[in-house]
Amino acid sequence: MTQRTLRTASLAIGIALIVAWTPRAAEAQQPAAGPPGWTPPMSPWGEPDLRGIWPLNHLISTPFQRPEQFGERRYLTDEEFAAAQKRAEDRNTRFLAGAIPQADAGQAIRQTSLLIDPPNGRFPALTARGQDLYDAMRGSYKPGQTVFDTPEDFDSWDRCITRGLPVSMLPRNYNNGIRIMQSPGYVVILLEMAHEARVIPTDGRPALDDPIRQYLGESRGRWEGSTLVVETRNFNGKTAMTNLGVPGSPALTPSTPNLRVTERFTRTADDAIDYQIRVEDPEILTTGWSAAYPMRRDDDYQMYEYACHEGNTAIRNYIETSRFERARQKAGQ
Repeated sequence: MTQRTLRTASLAIGIALIVAWTPRAAEAQQPAAGPPGWTPPMSPWGEPDLRGIWPLNHLISTPFQRPEQFGERRYLTDEEFAAAQKRAEDRNTRFLAGAIPQADAGQAIRQTSLLIDPPNGRFPALTARGQDLYDAMRGSYKPGQTVFDTPEDFDSWDRCITRGLPVSMLPRNYNNGIRIMQSPGYVVILLEMAHEARVIPTDGRPALDDPIRQYLGESRGRWEGSTLVVETRNFNGKTAMTNLGVPGSPALTPSTPNLRVTERFTRTADDAIDYQIRVEDPEILTTGWSAAYPMRRDDDYQMYEYACHEGNTAIRNYIETSRFERARQKAGQ
């Protein structure tokens, strides 16, 4: 599709802590098995081959958080899955009708949520520090925020800087393209939304020095059999962990420089990757969380330039509208 924009959020400084994975989180590391007799493809230089385009459109209809009625159940029944497919078809008809599509087409999968840990599929509670950081967050996704006066009243996604991580690896209503490229010693994950490239060395080099902080953190990869394991740290704490731009997500969640993200990519078929992500930020979360989903290869998917940076009129429109509304209120109109 074309480009749109927006959201992510703010601030944090803290103490570095790493929390051990729970047994349930460790269970989530086990990748799905491939079909009988199938052999994972290898690159010409002898590493597992993950190359291709892996858009996340098939996840649009699966909520990030699990609806409470499902409890700890991870998968839909046949009847529930049929209903989910019908809702996805109705959504596609609604959003793709008209001269200009409003969203990409999405399908349904059998998962009740992308979150698989905590066991109830719900986002963990914030600590007191996490709540303080949430209260300080600003942006168009902040519930109840109506005052917009300067660019500082918006988050990094609003301002077309970045979505951040882990949210960049979660689905959106559009621009869900992910392209994986490889060369000896590197894996590159190109993200359609916000037009970013995650360059991941796999040659065993050390992590960056602690004072070096970046929006997407700094990733280091390694191969465990046919699985690519990517560990990311050195975040700057200036983006949201996730927000309502992800279907079924909490409205807005903060992050800190102590954020730690571990991802696992396992090729399970010619057109499938088992993807798992574990997120820890003990300064602001009472426990870590894990998500998992199947990636589906579609090399016919077209990734377009994300030109938000050049054409972002949303910031000006928010500010002008907010000032206009407040002026009318002041004048008693």
